[in-house]
Amino acid sequence: MDRNTIQKILIGLFLIACIFIGLKTFNIIGFNEFTEAQTVSNTVDLNANVSSSRMTYGRFLEYLEMGWIKQVDLYDNSRNAIVQASSPELGNRPQLIRVEIPVGASQLIQKLKEYNIDFDAHPIPRKSIFFTIASNLILPLIFIASLIFFFQNSENFSGNSGSSPMNLGKSPARFDQRPDTGISFNDIAGIDEAKAEFEEIVSFLKEPERYTLVGAKIPKGVLLVGPPGTGKTLLAKAIANEANVPFYSVAGSEFVEMFIGIGAARIRDLFKKASENTPCIVFIDEIDAVGRERGAGIGGGNDEREQTLNQLLTEMDGFKENKGVIVVGATNRVDILDAALLRPGRFDRQITVNLPDRLGRIGILKVHAKNKPFDKDVSLVQLANRTPGFSGADLANLLNEAAILATRYKKKTITKNEVNEAADRIIGGIAGTTMEDTKNKKLIAYHEVGHAIVGSVLENHDEVEKITLIPRGGAKGLTWFTPEEDQTLVSRSQLLARIITTLGGRVTEQVVFGDPEVTTGASNDLQQVTNIARQMVTRYGMSNIGPIALEDENNEQMFLGGESNEAIADRIDTEVCKIINHCEQIATEIILDNRVIIDLIVEKLLDEETINGDEFRQLVKNYTVLPTKN
Repeated sequence: MDRNTIQKILIGLFLIACIFIGLKTFNIIGFNEFTEAQTVSNTVDLNANVSSSRMTYGRFLEYLEMGWIKQVDLYDNSRNAIVQASSPELGNRPQLIRVEIPVGASQLIQKLKEYNIDFDAHPIPRKSIFFTIASNLILPLIFIASLIFFFQNSENFSGNSGSSPMNLGKSPARFDQRPDTGISFNDIAGIDEAKAEFEEIVSFLKEPERYTLVGAKIPKGVLLVGPPGTGKTLLAKAIANEANVPFYSVAGSEFVEMFIGIGAARIRDLFKKASENTPCIVFIDEIDAVGRERGAGIGGGNDEREQTLNQLLTEMDGFKENKGVIVVGATNRVDILDAALLRPGRFDRQITVNLPDRLGRIGILKVHAKNKPFDKDVSLVQLANRTPGFSGADLANLLNEAAILATRYKKKTITKNEVNEAADRIIGGIAGTTMEDTKNKKLIAYHEVGHAIVGSVLENHDEVEKITLIPRGGAKGLTWFTPEEDQTLVSRSQLLARIITTLGGRVTEQVVFGDPEVTTGASNDLQQVTNIARQMVTRYGMSNIGPIALEDENNEQMFLGGESNEAIADRIDTEVCKIINHCEQIATEIILDNRVIIDLIVEKLLDEETINGDEFRQLVKNYTVLPTKN
């Protein structure tokens, strides 16, 4: 009999026990009276020649004094009576009438004797011994046994040790004596520096004598810091597989409960178990859930979290040292972690796992392309060039989407078309329905070609990857640019080129259709332009105000003062407007100088709806004016 069947049987017994205990405890539907009522009903049914009705006790006494009562049968300890009466009111015909006798009517028997009434008392039917034992002993035992069973086995049924009330203080960490995660260091690419740090820890666990010979100690804690999807959890899986030592994995949120003391008890239980299996690794994912800076809030929930953090600090480097337990934490919010958690002795190393560069993206794509059949026309190098800012998880998802599209199109290999479509879906969104040939479609075509022409003419802008009129996400048309290399540092000329190119779409609408026909389609472009220009003034010192940082990353002002504050704010707005107006003039000159090629490309774009970068550059090559200096 499997576990699910046992659970169903116990639930059935549990419900039956609850029903019977409820009936007995709360006397639901008057259990004893119900039994007696059945007896009375049976007595009435024996005499088919008479009818039955009800009578009040006062009316019964009047009938008794008038001599109209012939016989009385008492039930339920004289609480109920069946009276046989005959009177002129009843047509001198005998009838059986039910009477409820109130409590305290102790002289009824004496009155019946005085009037020489034939009466009889019927005792309550005695319950069987089995029923008495069942209702008083067996069913409560089933009830208690079922509760104990559910509490002790809730972990097995739910798969979560923390869900059982009996295990509230137990560690919720998953334990593997010899973990086989299926991930090795060979499966990780794009984060070579972080991988080298972990390879050293694995070497320490496998050959500790090499390090102890020169007095080195194994790090107590390693903190992985980086944006989501960069491979922090993947590194933990790899070290678990490569080190071949006991491995505990848990999420930081699993320690925080509403009951004060539960989280601290779970921390103690986790490190107690870990110390019994040294050397071992404890991986705490999203450690910021429990390691947030203390004193940042008020209330019971915050007190519980702070107690949990205090216990974690004590276990990692307290008076009692835990030797051989390496704690690996992962977070993308290192800025909110408590300073005591980050000091050496707790987390000795902080490893930053950044977004991969171009070579890193190529390596990641090669890892995820191993088990996928790609056509010869697919270039992972070109795909890596097209996906700056993608994390390892994003690249894995891109190739998986391409494989799904190949299956949808019933292809045996993944071609360049599926890869490009998957990239377009991730960057721009799912493709929508093609627009009809209307004035709006023509206006959008000019808008997108304006972006492309301006970006192509400028020296410091990226090359055009694709122009399309196929709607994706919230955009009715898109123009993609591909950088030649990852831009970690951006120059002033590059920022100005971005502003000019972004304004190119709206300027083209003005030049071709006139000011009255300018649409709201450039609203997002204007927001981007304003943001870039403002950062140039307030953060990068690229304006006439001078090399002064006036705002931080959160756009919070870094200067103080009343009137001077307002004056500087006015100067900021003035400089932002100057930059944007200057860039708009340059974009207008480029559009006017290249109006002929713009019209030609728009006609081709309206016919084909999508033009790739090589085709666009071939069309532009012989018609554009010399690059404009910005």
